[in-house]
Amino acid sequence: MSLIQARSWVRDSRRIVGFSGAGISTESGIPDFRSPNGVWANNRIVQFDEFVRNPADRIEYWRQKCLAWPDMRAAAPNGGHLAFVELHRQGKLTAMVTQNIDGLHQKAGLPAEVVHELHGTTLEAACLRCGDRISSDEACARVEAGELAPECRSCGGLLKPATISFGQPMPADVLRAAEKAASSCDLFVAVGSSLVVYPAAALPVVAKRSGAKLLILNRDPTPLDGVADAVLRGELGELLPELARAGA
Repeated sequence: MSLIQARSWVRDSRRIVGFSGAGISTESGIPDFRSPNGVWANNRIVQFDEFVRNPADRIEYWRQKCLAWPDMRAAAPNGGHLAFVELHRQGKLTAMVTQNIDGLHQKAGLPAEVVHELHGTTLEAACLRCGDRISSDEACARVEAGELAPECRSCGGLLKPATISFGQPMPADVLRAAEKAASSCDLFVAVGSSLVVYPAAALPVVAKRSGAKLLILNRDPTPLDGVADAVLRGELGELLPELARAGA
């Protein structure tokens, strides 16, 4: 399968859905989670139920969050993110589904309503009781000032980074919107994802079964390579701009 053929699909497509995993953001300096040097290799995973019931686990969770936050905040979109913005500008990209929590698709210029963040966002903290939100800047400033596990100032509930932890339910409305987009596209472009985390990894199959072509761009093999119409290997910051130029 050649890049030329993939470019022709982009050119002919009218309803593209993008799907991104950590691989699109590693080129922006954000570490992934699953690699030998990733986030989970160097930090203890705090499960959602542990966060809720154990103050020591909440403190550890917030310690990890605030340690990583400055680099996350400073990260800039790369050519891969900008390519999806270009496809949206062309009127081709109808939705961007992401497993990432870094907000780089929006930072690159995609409207917030186009981006479906399956695993939440690290840009904010949310109260688990009343849903009130504050910025991560404010939350980490409070941690650094001595509130090691900050609580909501509106209701006294537990504040937690607005990301989905292991054991925490995925937002049903976001998943429904992502499934609707996948079932109505004509080209599903999955990039930088291991495609092993469900229910997110089911979305490429939803698109394929609904009649869309499935294009996977990733450095390493994925479990869905065998059902994809095409698989491309390489640097996303180089491949995706090439695809986006095909639609212009």
